[in-house]
Amino acid sequence: MQGVLAAGVLAAAFGQGRREDPQVSSFRGWPEAALDFFDGLEEDNSKAYWTAHKKQYEDVVLGPMTELTEDLSPEFGPVKIFRPYRDIRFSADKSPYRTEIGALVGPGYVRLSAAGLAAGSGMFHLAADQLARYRAAVDDDIRGGELAGIAAGLTADGATMIGHDMLRSAPRGFSAEHPRIELLRYKGIAAFREWPAGRWLATPAAADRVREFLRAAGPLNRWLDAHVGPSELAESRRR
Repeated sequence: MQGVLAAGVLAAAFGQGRREDPQVSSFRGWPEAALDFFDGLEEDNSKAYWTAHKKQYEDVVLGPMTELTEDLSPEFGPVKIFRPYRDIRFSADKSPYRTEIGALVGPGYVRLSAAGLAAGSGMFHLAADQLARYRAAVDDDIRGGELAGIAAGLTADGATMIGHDMLRSAPRGFSAEHPRIELLRYKGIAAFREWPAGRWLATPAAADRVREFLRAAGPLNRWLDAHVGPSELAESRRR
């Protein structure tokens, strides 16, 4: 008995054997009604449809996205959920509402639409000063080789490497025969993964897929933080 008591004292002193109340996730997935909402919006992208179905949007689309991002935020960073309204001032398409819901979670992005769930992570757009640092790092055999390995690993896991734009040929000053010419052609780089809608979307497994992807993209973001970093240009000169 004394041995049991002693073991209990030691466990308490060093934090062993102590049970922590785990954070209970409120996210339970998106019900089929969320996909139905977007199906209807794609057919009738109007204020009348939106007004009639706004409560449905809040309950089955926005609510679960809020719960998911709140669960992800402690591990991946601050959250921003995008508004559902499109900026149509300079667009030929005057549809007023987005047919998807998207959110930023740290360096990651999550999107739900009628087609299913998607996630991305990285630096999708690079300002001029960032792009110069990126290309210099890719050109370096050690740093560039590290990025090539990270990209290959993400691709093998089912992700696609994307960017907001990609040159058709080699950037000025680089040979078309460069061993990492594909990476040099990017003007922004991120990993992206899509999962077609299925029954799993209405379960906590949806969060598991996003979380596992964002963790897998961690090495990419750490590489970008170390070798590219934030832009030092004025906001008006970053595009």
